[in-house]
Amino acid sequence: MFRQPDLAATLRKMVTAEQEALVGGASRAEAIRAAYDRFYRGDIAEEFVRGSQEMGGLHTMEDLANWEVHVEEPVMTTYKGIEVYKLTHWVQGPVMLQALNMLEQLDVASMGYNSSRYIHTLYQVMNLAFADRDFYYGDPYFPPAEPIQGLLSKEYAASRVAQIDWDQNDEGAGPGDPYPFQGEENPFLHYLEGWGEQTLDAAEGSAAMNQFDDDFHAGTTSIQAVDADGWVVSITPSGGWIPAAIAGHTGIGMSQRMQSFVLDPAENPYNVVAPGKRPRATLTPGLALKDGRPYLSFAVQGGDAQDQNLIQFFLNMVEWDMNVQEAVEAANINSSQMRGSFGEHVSVPGRLLVQAATPPWVRAELAAMGYSIRDSQRTSGPINAVFFDWENGTFWGGSSHHGEDYGIAW
Repeated sequence: MFRQPDLAATLRKMVTAEQEALVGGASRAEAIRAAYDRFYRGDIAEEFVRGSQEMGGLHTMEDLANWEVHVEEPVMTTYKGIEVYKLTHWVQGPVMLQALNMLEQLDVASMGYNSSRYIHTLYQVMNLAFADRDFYYGDPYFPPAEPIQGLLSKEYAASRVAQIDWDQNDEGAGPGDPYPFQGEENPFLHYLEGWGEQTLDAAEGSAAMNQFDDDFHAGTTSIQAVDADGWVVSITPSGGWIPAAIAGHTGIGMSQRMQSFVLDPAENPYNVVAPGKRPRATLTPGLALKDGRPYLSFAVQGGDAQDQNLIQFFLNMVEWDMNVQEAVEAANINSSQMRGSFGEHVSVPGRLLVQAATPPWVRAELAAMGYSIRDSQRTSGPINAVFFDWENGTFWGGSSHHGEDYGIAW
């Protein structure tokens, strides 16, 4: 039996702060703020800082007191008239929008579902979009400003599509230059030359793939919630996963996200570690609107695989006419060519994970294109989604069979 008495005590302290504020005549919002202040400025914060410093951590009371929650506007693109919304570039969310901008310019449906042509197209599009993620994404509250307008422009997407090699995997695919597409000059062009020159020998590649598999199966939770009044919530909470360092007697597991920073600006000048800065994270819930009304709410766990899975889920719904349950369970591919967000940030160009039932002739064609193929019965994290059927006035929920996921309706 797993017990967390310290965490329970911390939660009771927050409840007590709220209740005492209400008794004192505070509004509901003011009472919630009282609980917030006890966590970030009161005795909970003191114990958190003490516990962190006891283990060699660098947290101070000032760090916690200065923390601020930002209510941020999402970023959006359209795919065949469907508005797709993601969190902005302090997470990897815009990478899906970049990929959709490229895929919109191609006749995806004519390629055949999970044909070698389709898989190659997905892999090459993701190569380019994720290379941009790995170089240009970072905390928007710290300079330099990320070129998100250029990254999400349709014209930039067209320039990236023109770079695709339709016959072979491009192991050297690197970041593009989105600055001209927002009327500016790129201040970091000198970093782009040789950016992709990172190779692994067979042993390192195998270890990297094992790390990818570990990240793929662990950590994040996704929750989709909707109601009859039109509220739609898509979240992917994560951080402090096991094994975790617990801050003193607070019961709070401290996040391991700091490993997603880089130390060398040549790797990503926007995501270099600094005090008070958020590392670029992988968490990536999504929402889509069609004809001005909710169309899809969707998210998944799985580190760097998240937007890879969600791109394919979205195409399953829009291009391949699947219902939402079919779409969350359908076979995915996964690339490990992007730079990993965890550990050593390794890249294994050409590594391709396919579903075990992928036909041998498709595998042979992909191998001839330069891919190193692995297969698994499980090729996505547990995708959770809600589809809005306005024609019949119903919500359709889907949860894949790849995790401990389920739907509840009442």
